[in-house]
Amino acid sequence: MRRGLIPGSTGAVRPLRTYGDPVLHTPGRPVDGDARRSLPALVEDLYASMYAARGVGLAACQIGVPLRVFVYDCPDDEDRRHRGHVVNPRLVRVGGVTVRGPEGCLSLPGLEARTPRADLAVVEGEDLTGAPVRIEGTGYFARCLQHECDHLEGRVYTERLTGPARRRALRAVRRAPWSLPAPQDREEPARG
Repeated sequence: MRRGLIPGSTGAVRPLRTYGDPVLHTPGRPVDGDARRSLPALVEDLYASMYAARGVGLAACQIGVPLRVFVYDCPDDEDRRHRGHVVNPRLVRVGGVTVRGPEGCLSLPGLEARTPRADLAVVEGEDLTGAPVRIEGTGYFARCLQHECDHLEGRVYTERLTGPARRRALRAVRRAPWSLPAPQDREEPARG
């Protein structure tokens, strides 16, 4: 991105993939030589798509690109704004208390579930030029970082749920008009 441009202002809004699409359930590929050339345009498209959907984070798989890249524009619990992108991110540390808070996803529109996440997250990766970046987040921003890293591993937040909460969420997903079946998120059998 050139200095002074608003992130996403030169990007195209791409359709979001919804739950059950195979790209959401497959780990992303690392960004390397060939993929790096198209990275600036991809990051712009990610910002444009995230802002159009009114989200706070978006992983490349959510627009159908199976690469390890995500963008974010997310407040923390002190209402400080964090905006950026990470290429080839690795969640290197989680800590603090585990907080069960409301979590939604642009790929599961209209649904939300109380999902457990660590209150601290540290992500390391690269920027567009390949320079190392390290991002530390707390509270809501930590939740966002963990959520986007999960996407790049082929996971959605429903996989973090257990018991009745998981069954309720999967039932809501199955009833949603946009839902496709995802083999790993079959409802667990009732245990007596």
